[in-house]
Amino acid sequence: MDQLATDFEAERPRLRAIAARMLGSTAEADDVVQEAWLRLARTPDVDNAPAWLTTVVSRLCLDQLRSRKRIESYDAEAAALPESPIDPEADAVLADQVGAALLVVLETLSPAERVAFVLHDLFAVPFDDVAGVLGRSPAAVRQLASRGRRAVAGGDVETERRTHHEVVDAFLDAARGGDLGRLLSLLAPDAIMQSDAAGIAMGTDPVYAGADAVAARFNGVRGAQPVTVDGWSAAAWVHHRDVKVAFLFTVADGLITGVDLVADPETLGRMEVEVGRNRARDGR
Repeated sequence: MDQLATDFEAERPRLRAIAARMLGSTAEADDVVQEAWLRLARTPDVDNAPAWLTTVVSRLCLDQLRSRKRIESYDAEAAALPESPIDPEADAVLADQVGAALLVVLETLSPAERVAFVLHDLFAVPFDDVAGVLGRSPAAVRQLASRGRRAVAGGDVETERRTHHEVVDAFLDAARGGDLGRLLSLLAPDAIMQSDAAGIAMGTDPVYAGADAVAARFNGVRGAQPVTVDGWSAAAWVHHRDVKVAFLFTVADGLITGVDLVADPETLGRMEVEVGRNRARDGR
């Protein structure tokens, strides 16, 4: 345990910096880092403590960011919440170090975009590792970080969001209508669909490589309904308002380049999914 504590203390400054930039609050960051320590102390045989701790801290931050979004959805309750941070002086130092303007922009990102951007762009965590944190493919995570980067640079993310919606909506319409030609026209030639472990356990192939394979997988599919995930158009299989499987689309230059099939309940629970006008989360 002494060595474990020593290893953790060596990582604490980096973990605190990651959490502070994700959450915008040093007090909340300290709570997250302390929780990560408690989990590490209860988890024997961690092979790579720095990577393990980065994942745990990032997921705890993701949960907190999701919780903020849920609270903000209730206007009456949100109006009654205090806006001042727990430690104003420490958070003022954080804003000075990171840049107050950057913290303001980070608040506009979805939780997944914020985590991807902070981990990759600010702390040089490889996309493969960020993908493990978020439960998405490296290609999807790359796009999440790119959106965050464009937002920070003052780019027009809303135009991209509209284009994304138009492409995904047309793709799902073609899928329901069995229009194979239209499906192929909306897919990049090297498009790929990847399934997580839970999806594979349900009988889905791990990978569908190439436009033909992806189009054939969706052709005639009627069960997947349009939803939004973290504010971006997607599709899902929904049972009694609970999302069982989500299809997340990566769009570039007006074409779908990738689809992530996500069926893991824990990963789904970390997504902000809207079905119609109401929010649906797995396990609710």
